[in-house]
Amino acid sequence: MFYVYIITNKPLGTLYLGQTDDLVKRMWEHKNKVRKGFASKYNLDQLVWFASFDTREAAFTVERRMKTWKRQWKINKIEETNADWKDITNSLSSF
Repeated sequence: MFYVYIITNKPLGTLYLGQTDDLVKRMWEHKNKVRKGFASKYNLDQLVWFASFDTREAAFTVERRMKTWKRQWKINKIEETNADWKDITNSLSSF
């Protein structure tokens, strides 16, 4: 499985959109600030949205398309399924 995900630091806060083939591991890395970069600099470690895909190419295509979206479109996408902006990391099966 391949994933596109959005993380934040607080409701309506800074957003980071990424993709991975291991969402549990990637969220562990974000929460523990394993990789230095934009997400760790802005303390982005709350998973607020994700979608799964069968192929890396499909996830990559969606990620690239969503990165061109206006911020409000991303907020709308989050709020379709997570209106309270809760960290859904614990809903991942292995977290």
